[in-house]
Amino acid sequence: MKKQFGVDKFLLTRQAASCFSPQTLTSPLSSRFPSPKMAVNLTRNAISAILDGDMNSKPLVQVIDVKLIGSSQERYRLLISDSVSTQHAMIATQLNDRVKSGQVRKGSVVQLVDYICSTVQNRKIIVVLNMETIILDCEIIGNMQIPGGEDAAAPKVLPNSSVNGSSMAVNSMNAAHAANNGAQNFRPTVQPQYVPPPNYKHHGPIMRNEAPARVIPIAALNPYQGRWAIKARVTTKSKMRRYNNAKGDGKVFSFDVLDSDGGEIRVTCFNAVADWFYNIIEVGKVYMISKGSLKPASKNFNHLSNAWEILLESSSSVDLCPDEDISIPKQQFSFRPISEIESAESNSILDIIGIVISVNPSVPILRKNGMETQRRIINLKDMSGRSIELTLWGDFCNKAGQKLQELFESGIFPALAVKAAKVSDFSGKSVGTISSSQIFINPDIPEAHSLRAWFDQGGKHITSQSISREIMPVGAKNEIRKTISQIRDEGLGRSSKPDWVSVRATIAFIKTDTFCYTACPLMIGDRQCNKKVTRSGNRWLCDRCNQEFEDCDYRYLLQAQIQDHTGLIWVTAFQESGEAILDCSAKELYMLKNEEQDVDRFAEVIHSGLFVEFLLKLKVKEETYGDEQKVKITIVKADRVDFASESRYLLDVLSKQPQ
Repeated sequence: MKKQFGVDKFLLTRQAASCFSPQTLTSPLSSRFPSPKMAVNLTRNAISAILDGDMNSKPLVQVIDVKLIGSSQERYRLLISDSVSTQHAMIATQLNDRVKSGQVRKGSVVQLVDYICSTVQNRKIIVVLNMETIILDCEIIGNMQIPGGEDAAAPKVLPNSSVNGSSMAVNSMNAAHAANNGAQNFRPTVQPQYVPPPNYKHHGPIMRNEAPARVIPIAALNPYQGRWAIKARVTTKSKMRRYNNAKGDGKVFSFDVLDSDGGEIRVTCFNAVADWFYNIIEVGKVYMISKGSLKPASKNFNHLSNAWEILLESSSSVDLCPDEDISIPKQQFSFRPISEIESAESNSILDIIGIVISVNPSVPILRKNGMETQRRIINLKDMSGRSIELTLWGDFCNKAGQKLQELFESGIFPALAVKAAKVSDFSGKSVGTISSSQIFINPDIPEAHSLRAWFDQGGKHITSQSISREIMPVGAKNEIRKTISQIRDEGLGRSSKPDWVSVRATIAFIKTDTFCYTACPLMIGDRQCNKKVTRSGNRWLCDRCNQEFEDCDYRYLLQAQIQDHTGLIWVTAFQESGEAILDCSAKELYMLKNEEQDVDRFAEVIHSGLFVEFLLKLKVKEETYGDEQKVKITIVKADRVDFASESRYLLDVLSKQPQ
């Protein structure tokens, strides 16, 4: 224990260290810190030295008061004493747990290991970046003046008026301790009074707060620092975006940076500052950034975990570091397995990696603002046994999407990592790109290498279950085959979760009076609205989007009867399954009936789906209509029976039957 609390580390007296005996160990915290009755000298005049610019003395001070401030983010303000004077100090947020766990409290003697002095609203304040607790509980030391009359209610004060006085007090304790315990009487080592270095006083640059900024970790940034600098690599950069609000027109762009400690933060520039820095910033380069201001991160636009973001101003400095710093990684990921995304919150932002197992063509989509964009859907699978739909939007379709399609068509299944993908829960769970997303094809990272090895060594042939669009897996190994009578007799769909089953059945009847509905074509996020729209003069109106447009979309809402050898039930088929059954789009069928009024052609299309055997994948779920509960059965996928595959399935079933 003497080694742990030695004088050379904590500037304590030898006799004070010897006071740390087993009899004082009464709690988990007290077992870690010396006795509160030991003699200890605070670093006299340390506060004035810090205010004058000294940042290297690592003084001993005492905590007189602890106060929680701030509503949006927890921050603690300390009142510290050096036995001569007191000063307010803010602690960095990474030290909050020290206060919450009781390692720092009123009366604690602490050593300031890393700290700075900043000016906030014309007042100097000490910001503590790191500290060590020397004594957990101690009576107030010295006769300093405590603001707000706190000294009136303070506990008993220990003398700390001079070096000689302290030595006499310690010598008395030594004598008593030696008499009682037979221990050797050590000559005390007394910490000398601190005298600030003369080069810190009365020098213009220091007095004007113009000293060079210290490079600090991104995690230590907070608004109470006056001079700071960070050295970080740019990991992503947005496009220049124009905006219009109550204050007028403007432009903005942002970029994210990553330092060697893994800290990330977003940097934002507006208007003239944006014009100045936009061409300077390059993704992958390392910069020294200083003289920016910190503001709370806007979580509507900022997905990083940092509570702050940097706002660059006309006086800000961004300097390119010419030498490559290999200690700063190129990128930082926090991948989530696809199986965990199934329970992720909608609109949450996460990183994902998987093997590409399908790539769909890029298609034009009309967004909510009336602008047209591109959409491409691909599917990923990973070692969790799940697959997911990833939607690429805009430029991602043309660059990364086209490359993925070329690789896939050549027989290559690339590994794909996406940083900052957005989760959607429309018809199952899926993810999509946003403006700040980044896509990496076959990245040189350990996760991609292990995924590739798994896929090549057999993962390619393992059936995975999709968590997107509420579609069941295709493989027969995961199918739950039922007959129509079993759906009724077994009470499927009555539990809290839907039942998913496959049925081999024939469509016997399709209602033709209402086989589709008029739907909103606008995009909400990465999904089409699809809500029912109504006529408003010569235009269509969507109540959900509160917009009008000239043309609407038509989507299937088929009501049909299916039957097998055991019975008959009513089912509902929506867009994709309706197109698979009738082999015709809802809009084309609507035009045949209502615009062209081609009754024969319309009847021909309807009859093409009747009395044909389908392998139907059904979602069976009990729903409430008014005060009545009914089991609703929805076709989520319809495939015409492949008799070769069906024969193999039946042979497999027969082989498992007992002889």
